[in-house]
Amino acid sequence: MIRLLLFLSYAGLRSHALLRFGCSQLVTERLDPLGTPGQVSPHVHQIIGGNAFNVTMDPALDIPSVATCTTCKFKEDKSNYWTAVMYFKHPNGTFTRVPQIPNHFVGSTDGGMTVYYVQPGGNRVSAFPKGFRMITGNPKVRLSSPSEPSDVGSWALSFRCWESPDPFGPSNTYPPGAGQYDTRHLPNKKCAGGIRSNVFFPSCWDGKNTDMPDHSSHTAYPLGSVNPNVGILGFAGEGCPSSHPVRVPHVLYETYWDTSKFNNLLTDTEWETEQPLVLSMGDPTGYGQHGDYLFGWEGDSLQRAMDNCMDGFGWPEACTELTVQTDEEMNSCRLATKVDENVGESEYIEALPGCNPLQNGPEPATTVEGCLAVSTTIASVATPV
Repeated sequence: MIRLLLFLSYAGLRSHALLRFGCSQLVTERLDPLGTPGQVSPHVHQIIGGNAFNVTMDPALDIPSVATCTTCKFKEDKSNYWTAVMYFKHPNGTFTRVPQIPNHFVGSTDGGMTVYYVQPGGNRVSAFPKGFRMITGNPKVRLSSPSEPSDVGSWALSFRCWESPDPFGPSNTYPPGAGQYDTRHLPNKKCAGGIRSNVFFPSCWDGKNTDMPDHSSHTAYPLGSVNPNVGILGFAGEGCPSSHPVRVPHVLYETYWDTSKFNNLLTDTEWETEQPLVLSMGDPTGYGQHGDYLFGWEGDSLQRAMDNCMDGFGWPEACTELTVQTDEEMNSCRLATKVDENVGESEYIEALPGCNPLQNGPEPATTVEGCLAVSTTIASVATPV
């Protein structure tokens, strides 16, 4: 990570707004108020952020006034961030959830993720408005689109195979989403230091809609070609498209999955032949990686941070516009699960929660009919869906 921070400095981001902070786990369960509001989600998600998170997240909800705590480093940030969960498939066909561990230099967070807010190119950005939400990625995708330099969005989702947990090691040389250690698919080899997933959101907004039915068409990636050795962490491009003229912060999620604890269960050849990792929607490819974002910062706190917090390393303590909380405060903010089922946290499970058999593609994944799962009513018994 130090190499990454040095890159940010050399790239000129020292004079650009940058926040990088850890968030611990809020809850892990089958809820997705953007994809399936008011219902149980088809697959498991890991959620961080403010404890106002609920099954509906009505757009009219004043999140900062409802949330009483947040799992993120800044007390003003009551937003919610979530992604799919990673599982390990054992040789006997059972599954175990891959644990999340703290990223480099974010403290002692209890699982969770690292979140970035970046002001690319030194251009002033506008903070997201109240009620803003967006999704990037598609859980049904099972085939990669090539990372063409002119296709900025194709650089947004990737996995970093760490050769070691050493933050000074060669596999931590490149920025997320770039270089020889990142792939769009789940690594098909053992990663001695674990795996980090990288999820970048678009940084251009239409300036009108805080959400759309597909949760994505009101946003867009900037124009231009990406340097394959740099990726889109500091990518400013040639400006935003005319349909989405407003620059907003470039949001990035990093999730550190401790896959190394499973490395001794398979030989190198077995791992390469039948890659055992799978995302919670039954995706053994990784191409269906996706992320959800729901804005919930207090007042103008994010705008003030983007205007004034110019530390090139993004250390939370360097941003005096915001209030930093302790790891203990972050880790104590929790929500009780609402869906009564075993999601493989500490036990073996025979199938992925929900109707999620493995679908390798390359065709898009389809909904499976006739299997048993918790129904789409909170707290109900298992029924065929």
